[in-house]
Amino acid sequence: MDQELFDREIASQAEDVDANVPSSARRLPLAFRPPPPARPRYRAFGPRQLHRIAPLAALSTETRFAMEVVAAVLPFRVNAYVIDELIDWTRVPDDPIFQLTFPQRGMLEDDQFQRVAGALRRKAPAAELDAIVGAIRADLNPHPAGQQSHNVPELEGERLAGLQHKYPETVLFFPSQGQTCHAYCTFCFRWAQFIGDQDLKFADPETGRLVRYLATHPEVSDVLITGGDPMVMKTRTLARHVEPLLHPSLGHLRNIRIGSKALTFWPHRFVSDPDADDLLRLLEKIVQAGKHVAFMAHLNHPRELSTPVAERAVRRIRATGAVIRAQAPLLAHINDDPSVWAELWRREVDLGIVPYYMFVERDTGARRYFEVPLVEAHRIHREARRRVSGLARTARGPSMSAGPGKVEIQGLATIAGEEVMVLRFIQAREPDWVQRPFFAARDDAATWLDHLRPAFGEPSFFFEPLYRERYGARSLR
Repeated sequence: MDQELFDREIASQAEDVDANVPSSARRLPLAFRPPPPARPRYRAFGPRQLHRIAPLAALSTETRFAMEVVAAVLPFRVNAYVIDELIDWTRVPDDPIFQLTFPQRGMLEDDQFQRVAGALRRKAPAAELDAIVGAIRADLNPHPAGQQSHNVPELEGERLAGLQHKYPETVLFFPSQGQTCHAYCTFCFRWAQFIGDQDLKFADPETGRLVRYLATHPEVSDVLITGGDPMVMKTRTLARHVEPLLHPSLGHLRNIRIGSKALTFWPHRFVSDPDADDLLRLLEKIVQAGKHVAFMAHLNHPRELSTPVAERAVRRIRATGAVIRAQAPLLAHINDDPSVWAELWRREVDLGIVPYYMFVERDTGARRYFEVPLVEAHRIHREARRRVSGLARTARGPSMSAGPGKVEIQGLATIAGEEVMVLRFIQAREPDWVQRPFFAARDDAATWLDHLRPAFGEPSFFFEPLYRERYGARSLR
C-alpha cells in the first residue's frame, strides 16, 4: 500500500464510525471505552508535503533542502500527532524525536548527498534521478543479515516472499496490507519495504500460505506479524490474517507476536479510532483461544510514553490480556545516554510494559549516522541497568541481529593478559550455538560483528566454519 492509498484508508475510517460493531456488541469494560471527545483525524506528511509542515519554516533554507535530498533516498513520513505532541521544537535539530523522524544531512555520505543534491538543483530528468538514487540505495545494504538470501522459506518448491524463517521456533509474516507505518523512523532497518521496489519487499496478501507452511513445521511455536506495521490495517483485515492461526490444527503455535510502533506514533489506533474497540476485542479473542499475545512495542525514547493518549493506549492493550514488550536500538543523536535508557525502562515498568531488548543499530540504511561502538554500547547498557531496579533489568543486550544470529555483548574482561570482549548467542540459526560464550579481541572502534576478530590468536570464531559452509555466507554481516 503506497502513502496516498494508506492516508485515504486511515481518513476513511472517520466516515464509517462503528460500522463494524454490531448493535448487540457487549458493553466494554471501562478500560476499553473510548474517551468522549471527538476522534482526532490522522494527517500524514511525506516528502512532497515538507513545505506544509509549519514549524520547519523556522529552519534555514539549506537545512530544508538537505531534508529533501535525504528524503529522495530514504523513506520519510511523519504525522500531525508526532509533530504536535512529541517533538520539542525549541530543541530542534537536536530534539531526539525530531532526529527519529526527520531526515538529517548526515544520514548520507557526503558524495551520496552531493550526487542527489546536484540532480535536484539542476532539475534532472526523473530517469536520471532514479538511477542516482537506485545506485545509492543498493550501497546501503537494503536487506542485512541474509534476509532475502537465507531467511525466505519454501513450500512445495515455491519461495514464500511474505515469510521469513531464520530461527527454528519463530516465523515472521508480512501481510501486504500492513507494509507501511503511521510515521517512519529514520534509522529503520526495514526501510527497503517503503521505497516502492517490489523486488526488495516482503509481502503476502493472504494467510493461506502461512497456515500451510506452519502445518508442516511443528517446531514453530511463534509467529511474528510484522511490517511495516500491522496496526495500519483495519481490524477486519487484521482479523482475516490472525483468526486462521487459532485453528486447533495449529496447536503447536503458542505465541502470536505483533510488532508495532503505533503505540507511540498513533496511539489513537487503540483509543479512539473507529474500530479501536474491535481491535481490542480481537486481541482478547486471541488470548481466550489460549495463545500468548506479545505486543512488541518499538520505544526509542521516554517522551514517546509521555502523553495521556499513549498511557491510555497501554492500559487498553494490557486489559485484553496481551503482554507489551518494549525493544529499541541504541542510537546516536537519540538515546545514546544511560540516563535516557534508565528513564525509559522505569517508565515502561510504571506502565506495566516489559523491557525486552536493547539492539545495536543494524548494518543498513543510515547506519553510520546512528551507530555506536560496541564497547560504548556495553557501557551505556551496564550504566543504565545500574540505575534501575530488578524489574527494569529484563532488557537483554546490547544485541546485534547479525547473519549467524542475535549476538549479545556480555562484558569486557582481561584473560591471560589479553583484553577481550565476552559475547554469546541469545538466538542463532543453529540451536547448538545458543548461549555458547565466545571471545573477541577488544576493539573500541568496532560497531558490528564483522569488525571483530577472534581473541587468543584463533583463526575464526567457533561458529564461522559451519556458518560459511551451510549458508554460503562471505561475511558475518
